[in-house]
Amino acid sequence: MSFPWLLETDSKSLRSVNGSRRNSGSSLVSSSSASSNLSHLEEDSWILWGRIVNEWEDVRKKKEKQLKELVRKGIPHHFRAIVWQLLCDAQNLPIKEQYSELLKMTSPCEKLIRRDIARTYPEHEFFKEKDSLGQEVLFNVMKAYSLVDREVGYCQGSAFIVGLLLMQMPEEEAFCVFVKLMQDYRLRELFKPSMAELGLCMYQFEYMIQEQLPELHVHFQAQSFHTSMYASSWFLTIFLTSFPLPVATRIFDIFMCEGLEVVFRVGMAILQMNQAELMQLDMEGMLQHFQKVIPHQLDSGPDKVIQAAYQVKYNAKKMKKLEKEYTTIKTKEMEEQVEIKRLRTENRLLKQRIDTLEKKVNPRYSEEFILQLERELVQARLKEAESQCALKEMQDKILDMEQRNASLPDENNVVRLQEELIGVKLREAEALTGLKELRQQVRDLEEHWQRHLARTAGRWKDSPRKNAMSELQDELMSVRLREAEAQAELRETRQRMLELETQNQRHGNQMRRGELEARNLQERLQVLTNQNKTLHAELQEMKRKRAEIECKNKEEVMAVRLREADNIAAMAELQQQISELEIQKEEGKVQGQLNNTDSSQYIRDLKDQIADLKHEIRCLRGQQGLPDQPSFDGIHIVNHYGGDNESYQSSDEDGVKLSPHLTSHQIRGRITLHPNLEDSESEGDEEGETLRLTVPSNGSHKTTTV
Repeated sequence: MSFPWLLETDSKSLRSVNGSRRNSGSSLVSSSSASSNLSHLEEDSWILWGRIVNEWEDVRKKKEKQLKELVRKGIPHHFRAIVWQLLCDAQNLPIKEQYSELLKMTSPCEKLIRRDIARTYPEHEFFKEKDSLGQEVLFNVMKAYSLVDREVGYCQGSAFIVGLLLMQMPEEEAFCVFVKLMQDYRLRELFKPSMAELGLCMYQFEYMIQEQLPELHVHFQAQSFHTSMYASSWFLTIFLTSFPLPVATRIFDIFMCEGLEVVFRVGMAILQMNQAELMQLDMEGMLQHFQKVIPHQLDSGPDKVIQAAYQVKYNAKKMKKLEKEYTTIKTKEMEEQVEIKRLRTENRLLKQRIDTLEKKVNPRYSEEFILQLERELVQARLKEAESQCALKEMQDKILDMEQRNASLPDENNVVRLQEELIGVKLREAEALTGLKELRQQVRDLEEHWQRHLARTAGRWKDSPRKNAMSELQDELMSVRLREAEAQAELRETRQRMLELETQNQRHGNQMRRGELEARNLQERLQVLTNQNKTLHAELQEMKRKRAEIECKNKEEVMAVRLREADNIAAMAELQQQISELEIQKEEGKVQGQLNNTDSSQYIRDLKDQIADLKHEIRCLRGQQGLPDQPSFDGIHIVNHYGGDNESYQSSDEDGVKLSPHLTSHQIRGRITLHPNLEDSESEGDEEGETLRLTVPSNGSHKTTTV
């Protein structure tokens, strides 16, 4: 969603304000003259903030974190007016239409506003001249707000905030922004006549000092240097009266985006940066340091203090808790004030009754009146006795609780206990102060009564009846005075007992928490110890297994290498034997033809060679780890003699078992034939793994079936 009209309005407002301040020294310049002098970085910033303004709704919803980071780095001056209005949602407020009508009305705060106008930014060109445009618009805005919010009316510190707004935008927009700040940024509570919110801020800020800068807090307490003496203006004017204007304006940018949190952060950062110097100064020296030294530390710019501010620990939940505590304390104080008012009223009534009795010239006291006084005296004595009993019981409880507290062991968290003790002591001191005031009032009343007795002693000696009545009245008044004193002492004792019970409960809670934490730590230590032992045992077992595996691997590698070497040697030996057989074949060709006896012998030799070869193959396969294969049918060698058709077939004992993996062609390649068998005919059946060899030899045929 875009806001082109906002940019146009902002540009017009800048030109109008700039035209009215030509000799003012204000930092505002017209947009046309400024854009020509912008550096590349400023141009990028201009473009970025222009996009943010035009797409404000999307940026505010989807990129809030990035927007905060940009605001902390500083809003460009020319966008400050429009961005401030967007940050606090001050556009198109209905009250803007009433502004002109409000100016026509008369405010009861006008004299106060006129008196303080000259004190607001007295050195700034826009406001320093009497009856100048700046003073006039400042008066208008303050007067209009005093009419809108009559409960707050006018407070001096608010003029500095309005003055800063008027430096950035016209008076109508400044009025709307100020109204939103008062309503939504806790400023209205700060500027109320009771200033209750300021007291809360001081309470929260003092707690942060006590928690994060304990040594400085102790020094402030020792010097009676209260937080309100230096920090109240920080919260009422958002540092506008304490820091240079450019620095305060940058902080105000963040305040518009994040609220009063930035005041707490910057305040703590200032104290951290100056802690060493403040620790060496007394009260007067610290006041001078805050007024004169700290503002000049920021002349170089706000970046350092802003960066330090966001290193400060700020717990929003703790702040809410402190707010509840402060509300409870203030409620108790209000109740005590009501009680004091009630006692004062009773004292006043007693005085009036005494005065009435004194004014009676010739009082006539009946027997009924005397009896009434006696009954009142008896009731007063009974109440006094009950009060004394209750007081004695409370004192016994206090002694018992003090003994139990004395037997409690010391806790480790001494600092927190000391802080709680300080708070209890402060509340006790306040209660004691109130009780002292009550006692002083009782003493004053008693003195007044004694003076009254001295004045009326002569008149009451005339009649015995009058003297008896006077004695009864005197005794009644004395009993009432003692009763009031007993009530005050009883209240003090109850307060002390309540504080001791609170202390006792805190000690007990701390002891239980300590014991629980110790048990948890012991259990966790035992669990971790067991886990450590288990892991150590597993580690040793894994190391042992790893060593065994490495040893086995080395042995297997060596065995494989040995088998490979043996296989290579066996293959070489087989090749050598094959070569020798081939040589024998060649020699057989030279020797001539074989006879029938020689052929049979040759076949037997051939069978022996085949058996030896198969045995060597088995050995080789066994060394290589081949699985056992089913045995194959034996080789049957049958001799057929053509002359008489007599056949010879070898027996099963003569058979040779071959592996089924060998085909007829492989067998043909493995069998070494007699030199005269090269003309043999072969017939193979690969499916049945059978090879038939027909060998002609001197008119006869030898058939070999495999």
